[in-house]
Amino acid sequence: MSNVNDQSKKRLRIAMQKSGRLTDETERLFKSCGIKINENRDHLLAHAENMPIDILRVRDDDIPGLVMDHVVDWGIVGQNVLEETSMQRKVDGLATGYKVVTELNYGDCRLAIATPQEEEWTGVECLQGKKIATTYPFLLRRALSAKGVDFKIVLLTGSVEVAPRAGLADAICDLVCTGATLQANGLKEVETIFESKAVIICRDQELFPEKKAIADKILTRLKGVMTAKESKYIMMNAPRDKLKEITALLPGAENPSIIELEGDKERVALHVVSREKLFWETMESLKELGASSILVVPIEKMLD
Repeated sequence: MSNVNDQSKKRLRIAMQKSGRLTDETERLFKSCGIKINENRDHLLAHAENMPIDILRVRDDDIPGLVMDHVVDWGIVGQNVLEETSMQRKVDGLATGYKVVTELNYGDCRLAIATPQEEEWTGVECLQGKKIATTYPFLLRRALSAKGVDFKIVLLTGSVEVAPRAGLADAICDLVCTGATLQANGLKEVETIFESKAVIICRDQELFPEKKAIADKILTRLKGVMTAKESKYIMMNAPRDKLKEITALLPGAENPSIIELEGDKERVALHVVSREKLFWETMESLKELGASSILVVPIEKMLD
């Protein structure tokens, strides 16, 4: 028994969504961070081949509770699920403690109210006395109660968007990414009540030293991968007397590296990391200033 306990103190346990909108991105993130996990998705528990990390694949709405109950050390979950579950557990008298480790650069969506396309919308007062179908009753009630709207919740766990057409509700409150599903079901988005993205959360207690060392290493890699994804390495030849104007055009750029060109006193090579998108219009402006051989290269990994 003591050997099992010793191992649990040394292996970082992470909960992630078994299947759903965050699953593929999370697995790609693990891979980019050098965490090798080859087990089939059908397995609840997977082990990293090259690091002392265990992965629990579970339903997304189970992840906050696993962290709050100290069953796992980290959880990767959408802020919408985290907030809804926290409110539910508070009502149920369960533990709600956690810390946010970092926001991730995927899983962006919004919790929004949608109504039938043919209905007029002048504001949330249109929902007074109406039935609203949702999977997120706590977030919905918090948002509308703050605006003085009295309504009835119709709790559904799936296919919320069909509720108005089926006569179950007058409107819905559901996650929206593109809005295509709403449109296909004759609905229009009218009010956003919560913005969400994926986050890593951790238990609200200190990790054992061995686990903390693993967590710190992974967090450094995570930030490096996310920074690289949002950054580009830009190279060009530029007139020496236009460097100030050219640098000013580069969005989110750090101090550039200036390299002398062999046999050319008028021009230099300029290399820079930019943390924002470089649009065609910017490249055309750079060319007008005399820049040439402009290359924009994606970055796979980065450590500051």
